[in-house]
Amino acid sequence: MNIPVKKAVIVAAGYGTRFLPITKSIPKEMLPLLSKPLIQYIVDEIIASDVRDIIFVISQGKEMIVDYFLPSPKLETFLAGKGDSSGLRDLHSLPRADKFSHVFQSAPLGLGHAIGAARDAIGRQPFAAILPDDIIDSAIPVLLQMIDVYERHPGNILLVEECKPGDTNRYGIIDAEGLEEGIYRVKDLVEKPRPEDAPSNLAIVGRYILMPEIFDTIAVVKAGKGGEIQLTDAIKQLLKTQPVYACKFEGTRYDAGTPEGWLKANVAWAAKAGFAGHPGPY
Repeated sequence: MNIPVKKAVIVAAGYGTRFLPITKSIPKEMLPLLSKPLIQYIVDEIIASDVRDIIFVISQGKEMIVDYFLPSPKLETFLAGKGDSSGLRDLHSLPRADKFSHVFQSAPLGLGHAIGAARDAIGRQPFAAILPDDIIDSAIPVLLQMIDVYERHPGNILLVEECKPGDTNRYGIIDAEGLEEGIYRVKDLVEKPRPEDAPSNLAIVGRYILMPEIFDTIAVVKAGKGGEIQLTDAIKQLLKTQPVYACKFEGTRYDAGTPEGWLKANVAWAAKAGFAGHPGPY
């Protein structure tokens, strides 16, 4: 199968302050969802979508995320010497990509800035960008669902979900026209509008397919609130020259970016697994 999106960026540079004090020494993305760290579910989704080149955007001190997916010959030798076949199976069950690499975000200057840090690693090709806070349980990997939309509507693709009208001030919201069931042509984006000002209740969640021209717009977009470079602002600029689409997804999303959401995800996963350990949807 010729997949048109061959690289994925996982943005994992944040400090995870909502999980302090544990995130002082452990990256939020390494917190467990049952028996696997959150970040592994994202990598599983990417590889199950046949995207094999994964770039982590991290900050200093979060190298543990990258190390987790790299081979560990010393540990393998130790387990083999003990005759620990169960441990070896667990170790070999880690997802394998053709290439894992990482780049550093120099300072916490927003999602747009973080994605911009991956420019040299991506080059001039469309790519996926994923935020590991959003864990999505689905029969068909959500990134693969988005790639299917991209093949029918080439351009930038945003993943959206209906939110409660009163919650629009928590999300980027799209103004869009429907093209077919669950697929929209985006006319505008509004970052965290008040409910009375929101053009819809279609909220952007943590998955994107982006054209390489996004890097040019990130480079010139002005910093917004808090001095951050907002990806939403860069996509608004891109709307002037490129099509931007949005699609809904089939599956259930869990916001694991807060302690409450992380706990809900663990409860839901455990219930689905009958407390026996849920290996993941793929």
